[in-house]
Amino acid sequence: MTITKADLVEKIAEQVQPNITKRDVTRIVEMFLEEIKQTLKDGNRIEIRGFGVLNTKLRKPKVARNPKTKEPVNIPPRRVPVFKASRLLKASLTKGEL
Repeated sequence: MTITKADLVEKIAEQVQPNITKRDVTRIVEMFLEEIKQTLKDGNRIEIRGFGVLNTKLRKPKVARNPKTKEPVNIPPRRVPVFKASRLLKASLTKGEL
């Protein structure tokens, strides 16, 4: 099952105090995700204890092929996001908890 951002907002809104609206929860979730994106874009690492580490990794340039024309295509170096789960998160998944 896939959980969307709207589903996440819905679940959080159900658990918080009644004076916090779903619109406020949506703004908080969006600000949180935007801060993560900006931090990774700046080349910094994000460590959330008990959850994991978000970081970026530099992929080397490479030559690939266009499958249709078989022509070589140069792919430039690029940064990609990586996630490493914490031991606590891994342990909770193997126990069936979370």
